[in-house]
Amino acid sequence: MSEREKNRPAPMRPHGPHPGPGPMGAGGEKAENFKRSGRELLRYLKPFRGLLVLVMLFAAVSTVFSILGPKVLALATDELAAGLMRTITGAGEGIDFGYIGKVLLALGGLYLVSAGFSYLQGHIMAGVSTQVYYNLRGAITHKINCLPLSYFHKTTQGEVLSRMTNDVDALSNSLSQSITQVITSVCTMVGVLVLMLTISWQLTLVVLAMLPVSLGLVLGIVKVSQRHFRGQQEYLGQVNGQVEEMYGGHLVLKAFGREQQATADFDKENEKLYEAGWKANFLSGLMQPVMGFVGNLGYVAVCVAGAAMAAGGSMTIGGIQAFIQYVRSFTQPVTQLANISSQLQMTVAAAERIFAFLGGEEEYPGEARAILAQEDIEGAIAFSHVRFGYNGPQEPVIKDFSAVVKAGQKVAIVGPTGAGKTTLVKLLMRFYDLDGGEITLDGHPVTDFTREDLRTEFGMVLQDAWLYNATIMENIRYGRLGATDEEVVEAAKAAQADHFIRTLPGGYQMVLSEDGEGVSQGQRQLLTIARAILADPRVMILDEATSSVDTRTEVLLQRAMDNLMEGRTSFVIAHRLSTIRNADLILCMKDGDIVEQGTHDQLMAQNGFYAELYRSQFEGAQAS
Repeated sequence: MSEREKNRPAPMRPHGPHPGPGPMGAGGEKAENFKRSGRELLRYLKPFRGLLVLVMLFAAVSTVFSILGPKVLALATDELAAGLMRTITGAGEGIDFGYIGKVLLALGGLYLVSAGFSYLQGHIMAGVSTQVYYNLRGAITHKINCLPLSYFHKTTQGEVLSRMTNDVDALSNSLSQSITQVITSVCTMVGVLVLMLTISWQLTLVVLAMLPVSLGLVLGIVKVSQRHFRGQQEYLGQVNGQVEEMYGGHLVLKAFGREQQATADFDKENEKLYEAGWKANFLSGLMQPVMGFVGNLGYVAVCVAGAAMAAGGSMTIGGIQAFIQYVRSFTQPVTQLANISSQLQMTVAAAERIFAFLGGEEEYPGEARAILAQEDIEGAIAFSHVRFGYNGPQEPVIKDFSAVVKAGQKVAIVGPTGAGKTTLVKLLMRFYDLDGGEITLDGHPVTDFTREDLRTEFGMVLQDAWLYNATIMENIRYGRLGATDEEVVEAAKAAQADHFIRTLPGGYQMVLSEDGEGVSQGQRQLLTIARAILADPRVMILDEATSSVDTRTEVLLQRAMDNLMEGRTSFVIAHRLSTIRNADLILCMKDGDIVEQGTHDQLMAQNGFYAELYRSQFEGAQAS
């Protein structure tokens, strides 16, 4: 196991209902989200607690050596002032430059050691933040594979990508910079406070009196600006989603001349992002001048009080010089926190979004009461009073579906758009769980198998061909990763794809882009059919698999499909009814129910719903 894998926390488990893709944190929810995000972030940092302790130790040592500088410099200042007085009064040998040189040499050594420890803590923290960045991306990738399909129906791809890129980047950058800054600032404030007390407790009280004013102003600005930083991250996700959508559909966009409308929609969302970003950065930008003003008031108060004490002889010039430097060092951490407040607030907003996503409700894997590898699966499938609705039982898509499919049968599912044909096969593969009823595979309820195990027995070819950025060989091999090159070629031949592949530049080694540039829609479909053939499943599902190929290729594909489906249970969803005349069983669906079932000849003899559909297509073909 690699070091990265050792340091990666266990995958996130759900913490309750998913909060949804809308804006997070309003009113009382804000504090809850913040606390939960803080706890989850600490959990990700837990494997690095040893390194974080080392970072804090190095930061403390670096700060100690740094804040000792003014006190050491005060020795040189006092000697310089005393030497000048001796020179003026003639009471001694004047300024002892040898002593001052030793003091300055010691001072340089202190600052050098401080810089060394500062470098070490920065180097370690950079490694920790990069590892957390790596772990978060891994957790999000794992989470994407565990989320139910219903989540992706409600959330845009751009929104998911924004959480994986923009939000994780914001969190990682803050970890590498802000945490070390916070540690250093706390150590500096504590150390400087102690040294100021050793010089003058009266002047220290003057400085401490300014601290509540500073903190009050910072907290007030943060409270107002945090809302805008959260909105900025939300709108950024929406803008990314719109850009991704417009890019994915740019051909349709141009074909219908909707460039201006798309630009107007983008400008509308971008304006929201601009407003939120401008307000957030403007408010956080107010902190620097406000803190500078408060700090200057503190300098004035210290100078007045210190001058009075020096005039009374209760304080030396070197002491005043050292104290003024410590005042700067004391107020500097607060000013630094104000400077990075925008990043800290963006980090909080990003962390809330990331951990809300990671805490979303996952698909429950269930307990395996049966294992397919131990069963002699033949492919008999039964639907018993199946009920299902995407938005719950109150809005059913499948109302009361029952059917029995024998092993090895070719079953065609026909019906008008919206009848529930594709929904039915999604339920068969457990993309969704039923609201009622039962589906069995060889007598076993499909819920007895884990989803992963169940889907190994299914091959699916969708109407929309999906390819990824790899060679044609690897795209086909996706159906069975252990297949040899020869098996891939045989699958391509069975799918009637071998000929056109060999005519392409590079042949099987041609690299395809994600949108399949370089091959036609029909050719992309042939590749996905070859992928399904290579998988060699017990049950084959074809959802309009031949809809994108020409008539001649469709005839060839039908022969290949008939050979492929020989001895296998197969479900074919088709709108062109001429392609499923030889099906063993035809299920006619309407409004989520089976209205007719039988063979082609039986249904035509009934002269009912199926016959009407078939004749309408035949008459339409004759009229054309």
